[in-house]
Amino acid sequence: MDLYNEARKTKLEYTTRRHFLKKCTTGLGGIALASLMGPQNVFGKSLEEKMLSDTLPHFYPKAKRVIYLHMAGAPSQLELFDYKPKLKELHDLDCPKSLLEGKKFAFIQGTPTMLGPQHEFKQYGQSGAYISDVLPHFSTIVDDVAIVKSMHTDEFNHAPAQLFLQTGSPRAGRPSIGAWVTYGLGSENENLPGYMVLVSGGKTPSAGKNAWGSGFLPSEYQGVQCRNSGDPILYVSNPDGMSRNIRRESLDAINAINQKQYEEFGDKEIMSRISQYEMAFKMQISVPDAMDITKEPDYIREMYGAEPGKASFANNCLLARRLVEQGVRFIQLYDWGWDMHGNFEGGSVNKGLKDKCDQVDKPMTALIKDLKQRGLLDDTLVVWGGEFGRTPMRENRGGVVMPFYGRDHHTEAFTIWMAGGGIKGGLSYGETDEIGYYGIKDRVHVHDLQATMLHQLGLDHEKFTYQFQGRDFRLTDVHGHVVKDLLA
Repeated sequence: MDLYNEARKTKLEYTTRRHFLKKCTTGLGGIALASLMGPQNVFGKSLEEKMLSDTLPHFYPKAKRVIYLHMAGAPSQLELFDYKPKLKELHDLDCPKSLLEGKKFAFIQGTPTMLGPQHEFKQYGQSGAYISDVLPHFSTIVDDVAIVKSMHTDEFNHAPAQLFLQTGSPRAGRPSIGAWVTYGLGSENENLPGYMVLVSGGKTPSAGKNAWGSGFLPSEYQGVQCRNSGDPILYVSNPDGMSRNIRRESLDAINAINQKQYEEFGDKEIMSRISQYEMAFKMQISVPDAMDITKEPDYIREMYGAEPGKASFANNCLLARRLVEQGVRFIQLYDWGWDMHGNFEGGSVNKGLKDKCDQVDKPMTALIKDLKQRGLLDDTLVVWGGEFGRTPMRENRGGVVMPFYGRDHHTEAFTIWMAGGGIKGGLSYGETDEIGYYGIKDRVHVHDLQATMLHQLGLDHEKFTYQFQGRDFRLTDVHGHVVKDLLA
């Protein structure tokens, strides 16, 4: 009887809440720690792999994540940020031969005329930055951003220039910067991809999906494109008749086959496939919630100008902030429609450019203010810009003057801005000549921008490499310098 009572008492102890809380506190702590670390640590590897790996950050990062706002088509810096009163004096005069000889243009032939700025500029903020009147909202945050006016690139057509900016090479096949960052740092959320892409403007950029591809990196690091209506990600919902339990059983069977294949052939891409199947299963729950902006208060949606269900840059900016809060490492926004050649009114640097600015000015400003008020701007790096600049002369395609004011592609000078993530606010960096043709002070190359972005994430661009076809590749190839004057 004593043995029976003792066994009964022991059984009751193991089924009571008091015993659980008294005896299992250490286990609960371990569970809590594991949930905070997730199945992957910050660098996308198991803890054991991390200890044996040399892909730790090279130094303490100032930024944990990136939001990259790419204006596909290349906005005119001469109408937005780079104020040139001298160019206004030269309006309609013939372009000097010295600016044409030996130069490559996408369309200009013969002798074009000079084109003065088509919008008015004023100084704003304590920094006194010159900002165009088509960016009234942005003018309120100039002291939070660094405006880089001396950018230059090697490519003068859209697709190669976009690839060069995003992948470090003008040809397809290299990993995008988002893929590099996710490969190096992983994701802070086990249920969402580390690299997500949002597109507005009605079209994808000229470089297509190569702009957010993984190149020779494992495919799990490529950008995942999201949509504003329907399924946020294609096929994220189960088909009719397929329950979540059946989906789980199907994946288990597929993964078992893939695991056997991996054991036989040792192909790492098979493990990427398993990882992607598992991520897709998790995303069925996490993505619809993360992408639902109806959960935002009315005043926040109004702040951005966002409208649920609409494919807009405003919605995408709000989604970017939501994804930052969810722990997504790299969020890429593309907005198409900035190619202002003057061949139609919507493609002009007066009417067309103003219309595009009306679409992006309010939401991109709201994004900076919203991140700042939530304490997220300090460790979120925000970058805005196009793939190249625009010429100081008016485009005359094939020698024929365009019906509206427009500018051709220009590699020698363009403007971007950066904010947060350890970047100095209230800074205008670099200078161009009096007509905005050449950078004459503190020039910043595309590879310099890439090196600086990686630096803010704790990665040395010269040491951050991946071996492919017998050699070590890096995002910046064999070029690039960190622009230390931009760093806070």
